[in-house]
Amino acid sequence: MRVNVYTVDGEVKRQITLPKVFNYPYRPDLIKEAVRIFQLNRVQPHGVSPTAGMRRVAESWGPGHGISKMVPRVGHTSRGAIIPSTVGGRAGHPPTTQKVWKRKMNIKMRRLAKYSALSMTSNKVMVAKRGHKFSPDITLPVVVEDEFENISTVKEAIRVLQNLGIYEDIIRASEKRIRGGKGKRRGRRYKKKKSVLIVVSNKDNVLKGFRNLPGVDIVTPRELNAEVLAPGTHAGRLAIFTESAIKEIRRWAK
Repeated sequence: MRVNVYTVDGEVKRQITLPKVFNYPYRPDLIKEAVRIFQLNRVQPHGVSPTAGMRRVAESWGPGHGISKMVPRVGHTSRGAIIPSTVGGRAGHPPTTQKVWKRKMNIKMRRLAKYSALSMTSNKVMVAKRGHKFSPDITLPVVVEDEFENISTVKEAIRVLQNLGIYEDIIRASEKRIRGGKGKRRGRRYKKKKSVLIVVSNKDNVLKGFRNLPGVDIVTPRELNAEVLAPGTHAGRLAIFTESAIKEIRRWAK
C-alpha cells in the first residue's frame, strides 16, 4: 500500500510504501476485548465498610411470636435491623477492595488487536464511519515529513492542519455535547469527542503545539495500543504519522 508523504505546507513530497502491519484484517472482536480490558484496568478498587449496617443493637425474638424468627429486632420493637432485607441493614454481597479487579489478556491477542486497529487507520470508509472530517483528496493514514515534529505553537499547529485538510475534524471535536443520564450532575456534564491521533518519534515539541486542541492525542509508536487507535472499541481513527514514526513501526511490527 503506497501513500503520499506531505510537507507541512500540505504539498505532496513523495510516496512511500506502508509497513505490512497496515494490511492486517479487521478483527472487531479482538479490538473490543482489548479496549474493554484497558478500561477495566483503570477502575479504582472500591468497597463498603466491613461494619456498614452492622452498627446496631438488635436481637431476634425467637419462635412463637407469629413473625420471622430470623430477623433481628431493635430493642422491644418489631423494627428489623442488620440483615440486607431491612431498612439501614447491611448490603447483600457488596463490592470489596479484596476483589481482584485486574483483567489479563494474552500478548498475541493484544498485539493482533493493536495491528488490526492500526490497519483501519488507512481505510477511508472506516475513518469516515467514525465521523471524522477530512479532505477526500488526501491518502490515509496521513504521513508528513519529520519537520512536523518541530511545531511548538498552537498557531503553527492549526496552520499545518488546515494545509493538510483535516482541521475541520478539530472543529467537529470542539462542539460540546451534553451527556445523557445522571452523569450531568456528577461533574461530567459534557462528553468529549476524539479527533486526530498524532504519532511521532519525539513528542517534546509537538506536545506544546497540539495538546490544547480538542480531541487530539499525541503518542509515540511504542505507546500505540488498541484503545488509542480505536476509542470506544470503534476502529478507524484519523491519524497523522511522521516519517520517523513509520520507520519505527516498520522495525517492530511484523
